Amino acid sequence: MNQLGFPLLSLLIGTPLVGAVLIGLTASNARSLQRTIAWIVSIANAALAIYAVTAMQPLGGYQFIESVDWLADIGLKYAVGMDGINVWMVLLATLLTPLALFAARNEQTHQKSFHALILVLSASLIGAFLATDLLLFYVFFEMTLVPTALLIATQGSGDAKAAAIKFFVYPFVGSVFMLASIAGLVVSHFQQTGLMTFDSVIISGAVLNGTLVMDPNLERALFAGFFLAFAIKTPIWPFHTWMPQAQAATPNNGSVDIAGILLKIGAYGMLRFALPFFPHAALWAAPAIGILAVISILYSAVIAFGQHDMKVLLSYATISHLGFVMLGIFSQTIEGVTGALITMINSGLTTGALFLIVGILAAQRGSRNRDDFSGVWLTAPTFGTLTLITVFASIGVPGLNGFIGEFLSMQGAWLAPQLGYAYVTFAVIGIVLSAAYLLRMYRGVYMGAAPEANAIHEPNRSELAVISLLVIAMIVIGLYPSIITSVSNASVSELVRSLTASSH
Repeated sequence: MNQLGFPLLSLLIGTPLVGAVLIGLTASNARSLQRTIAWIVSIANAALAIYAVTAMQPLGGYQFIESVDWLADIGLKYAVGMDGINVWMVLLATLLTPLALFAARNEQTHQKSFHALILVLSASLIGAFLATDLLLFYVFFEMTLVPTALLIATQGSGDAKAAAIKFFVYPFVGSVFMLASIAGLVVSHFQQTGLMTFDSVIISGAVLNGTLVMDPNLERALFAGFFLAFAIKTPIWPFHTWMPQAQAATPNNGSVDIAGILLKIGAYGMLRFALPFFPHAALWAAPAIGILAVISILYSAVIAFGQHDMKVLLSYATISHLGFVMLGIFSQTIEGVTGALITMINSGLTTGALFLIVGILAAQRGSRNRDDFSGVWLTAPTFGTLTLITVFASIGVPGLNGFIGEFLSMQGAWLAPQLGYAYVTFAVIGIVLSAAYLLRMYRGVYMGAAPEANAIHEPNRSELAVISLLVIAMIVIGLYPSIITSVSNASVSELVRSLTASSH
């Protein structure tokens, strides 16, 4: 048992799964009961995650560790842990789950499957963030594909089935390469140490202390397997093609979880596994990966500018944000990694809010095309104000949450000898372009004359309250980013020190 005296992390993973099973046992027409179970489970899990944040000690390394042997002879075990990095990913996943449920509250079809799948997705995400055993991480990493693909296929619009298949196949193929790299890494560790284990803490420790030393070509090959899987899942250019199609087909409610947190697993995997296991290969590949990150930022901004479907536009905006995350991670500096972590959190908040806003607009007008709207500010000024603050947060206006993360990511890239000012220069251009396409969308939808008939009206109080809470979070993090860094600093510093020591 860990220092808390109860299995907090297993509860975070298991509670949504129990909720999904309970929903599965209800009658198909018991919609009210299904909603009630999903709400109670998701709110209870969010409360557990908030407790975890408050109980965290400002120390490096994992806390609340739980470990149970599965097959001890071959080193397989159930092992989970929490530190100052993944605690924020878990909190974001638990908070966005009730937000996704809220966005779907007025849906009348597929209620049973929707609520069960959202809870399974939540459990899979939390499990992937908490797993310290590599095979366990792989299982949860793959599990996220199933409920998401089913959500798209059964409740999406347009060519939903084709989008679901593409969503499933692309990341799954990438994950096969990661599985091969896991096998190669475990075998290499066994050959040099005599210990068969999938424990990421033990393996990264062996890399750090020099017990595990790989041939440069082998290290680069194994790194490539992890990188491919995580780059597709993130996604960054040119591995991004599945995402806009999936977002266009995804129901408005499902977009909250997909954009808000699912895409962060790839970046988290880079930070947690790819860099500590293969520090020399990561340093060697950093300039090329930095180029891909910059292309993601610029390409996504250019493509987003021409989009009329607001959901597709926001999906490209998400890809652009993740370009900054990759720059920060592969700077391998404290500033850059801290900026990447903050940007992952902030992107989840802002994109989740923006997708919720687009869902509200689409529900009233029956369209997501920005050209079908005008003058929303005149008929819904409160809604317009909240949307404007969210847009400002997304484009990185100082004083809001988007600024500090992107600034630190670029500062880290500037300080990193393997990257430098050229990468930052192009990233700044991407920020300017992001302001252009988001403000253009806002101007077209909210400015101008309001139509005489079918004007957009203010959302109801509950919708305004949810958006307001997200906006408050954007302002608080923007003004007091130490809320995040006070918990994460020790873990980030320990990670960067280990990378620096291992790569020399």
